[in-house]
Amino acid sequence: MEFGIFNLMGAREPEKTAAQVFAEVAEQTRRADELGYKIAWFAEHHFSNYCLCASPLMMVAHCASITKNIRLGTAVVVLPLYNPARLAAEIATADALSNGRLMLGIGAGYQPYEFERFGVDLKQNLEMTEEFAEILDLALNQDFFSYQGKHYQLPKTHIPARTVQKPLPIYVAGHTEAMFRAAARRGYRVLSSGRVGGAQLLADQYADIVAAFAAEGVPIERAHVTVNRFAHITNSKEAGLRFAENARYQSRLASSLRRREEVMEGTQLVDRPFPDEPPLEQIRDNLLIGDVDTVAEKLAAEIRATRPVHMCFSFKVGATPHKAAMRSMELMIGEVKPRVERALRDEARAAAE
Repeated sequence: MEFGIFNLMGAREPEKTAAQVFAEVAEQTRRADELGYKIAWFAEHHFSNYCLCASPLMMVAHCASITKNIRLGTAVVVLPLYNPARLAAEIATADALSNGRLMLGIGAGYQPYEFERFGVDLKQNLEMTEEFAEILDLALNQDFFSYQGKHYQLPKTHIPARTVQKPLPIYVAGHTEAMFRAAARRGYRVLSSGRVGGAQLLADQYADIVAAFAAEGVPIERAHVTVNRFAHITNSKEAGLRFAENARYQSRLASSLRRREEVMEGTQLVDRPFPDEPPLEQIRDNLLIGDVDTVAEKLAAEIRATRPVHMCFSFKVGATPHKAAMRSMELMIGEVKPRVERALRDEARAAAE
């Protein structure tokens, strides 16, 4: 089982500068590399404190210079907000700079607030993403290519920077049947998130992925399922509840941005309850929050529900202290991971007898 970290790079605390946010992420990534995490993922969003990172590829390039082994992923590059030829060149550059450690996550986007400010019609995002993916496949795998589509047209073009990895691992995020079926057709992998739900929601999402791949006649193993989860390891019930509140805060902002109901006070987004929001205690119980044994038990249940190849964890959420996030990161791989592997190994052995 591979473990990774996920970095949203939000700024709930107005006094914290962007330089501080990015420096903490760099430190977490460097430490994750030392601890043996396999991938560090970097998000992309625009125009609000929900996420300060406008370019995950810039984070990949930076962190490539301060790490040795950990792979560096975009989760995700929002394709319709880019020029295809430029993005293809930047992707190839990032993979070359990291010496083949780029894991490319792509998505169609979901926030009207972002699309309006880029002058892009959100209603066209799936069509645009489908064409964009076709262009990336051509640009990264052929010396010359051209493209004539509804949304994009390129004359005969050569991208001189080339990826080290052939083929480049590509993941899709966005929980829609169309995206999952496109992943199956193109040989892409799948990124999923249970948000503030528990193991049952993850099982339901996994069933959707299985159905989409089956509809395309592709074995589910090729989905290489990656699951992103909020996680905080602590013996303190109060600290656990505070982390759950920070996770709820993040989910509220995402929900309001998705529904085009965001509220700004100055430069800060205001969190408002989302539809059918569960009680805070239920969110805490749903998530990977608790002491080492509790988190190990929850995580084993989630792995059974989703059968992932890779689990990545959001340790730094909202106003969660940097040191607390770092401590959770250390405990997850040092204490929780061995317990989970032992439990799953014992179950497999018992089932075989």
